[in-house]
Amino acid sequence: MEHVELYQRLALSLSIGLLMGVERGWDKREDPDGHRAAGIRTFSLIGLFGGVVGWFTQTVGPLALLGGFVAVAAMVVSGYVMRARARPEVGFTTEIAELTAFALAALAAMGEGQAAAAGGVVATAFLGAKDVLHDWVRRLDRLEMRAVIKLLLISVVMLPVLPNQGYGPGEVLNPYKLWLLVVMVAFISFLGYFAIKIAGPRIGSLLTGVFGGLASSTALTVSFARMGKVSPLMQPVLAAGVTVANATMYVRLWVIVFVLNQPIGLRLALPLGAMALTGFIGSWVLWRAREDETKPGATALSNPFELGMAIKFAILLAVVMLASQALQRWAGATGLYLLSALAGLADVDAIALSMVQMGGREVALTVATTGITIAAFVNTGVKVALVGGLCGGMMVRRVGWVMLAVLVGGGLGLLIGRFSF
Repeated sequence: MEHVELYQRLALSLSIGLLMGVERGWDKREDPDGHRAAGIRTFSLIGLFGGVVGWFTQTVGPLALLGGFVAVAAMVVSGYVMRARARPEVGFTTEIAELTAFALAALAAMGEGQAAAAGGVVATAFLGAKDVLHDWVRRLDRLEMRAVIKLLLISVVMLPVLPNQGYGPGEVLNPYKLWLLVVMVAFISFLGYFAIKIAGPRIGSLLTGVFGGLASSTALTVSFARMGKVSPLMQPVLAAGVTVANATMYVRLWVIVFVLNQPIGLRLALPLGAMALTGFIGSWVLWRAREDETKPGATALSNPFELGMAIKFAILLAVVMLASQALQRWAGATGLYLLSALAGLADVDAIALSMVQMGGREVALTVATTGITIAAFVNTGVKVALVGGLCGGMMVRRVGWVMLAVLVGGGLGLLIGRFSF
């Protein structure tokens, strides 16, 4: 190893210890002398020692790293024991930080500089976020904590082990993609719950609507309709969130199509642009006409995570996909518009990507444009049906008139586009 490279690695090791030491020294700056566990000098020396041990590990083997870690751990534990005898309430965070600084410094000296530097910054950020984290934990109730665990269980544990391949007729049933939709519905419900709780119903519902439209407007519609059923006084702002999500979906769909097939994207600019513009205007009207969400019980959200509703929706989607596959085989190529309508019952992106691939080659550009627009029309109607079936009442009326205006705007845009190309 060249000396310059060795100096660079040791400097990074020292810097990691110095960074964490500055935070610990600042946090304990009010403690009297003799009561501080470790500060700038101690952490800097631990970082430098970790760098030297990491360098030795590359020449003499892993026993050097083990010996160095045991030595540092012994000193840290002995220091903690002496302080705990004098002050039983003393914490253990600084001691864990010392061991972390040693490990990251050794990692930097062993050639993993980027990972070690990132780890040092993250560790320092956690050390400095004590008050924020503790305040967040204090405000987290048992139901919300269980929701976090359940969400991690279905996404981090269950999703990766599912097969990502098609089964059934036409291989349209993909367990991974269906469960991914379950995760998305659950996550959007979770996101909407905390966005509304933190930012309030007015802003939280709109923010969730925008992000839901970028991810899955259908999933957001299901989640918000369920919230509206539980909290009727929130239906006005939730209706605005649903229409914002769908307006955002039209923009996302157009961007995807334009990037992959510009001729079709140009033809879709008018119908999808009109639908998006109408949707955003309607959402603004709904939001302006909202009721006072400060009424008693208006923000009484009951559960941030309801897995049963997400699973039922995924089952419904699977049934629709099987029906679409059967009708596609029965109708053949002449049923392209029918297929677009059937595909729109479940998802717009799938038929849009198909039309993008075939547009200008197997399928005329006008036909591809009309097929994607039909799918968007049908999918818009499905959102109204979902809100009506899951919630009903004032929410479906508000969503319904906005969606009707969206369909009229899209139809006019499609009609004008036919004469423009």
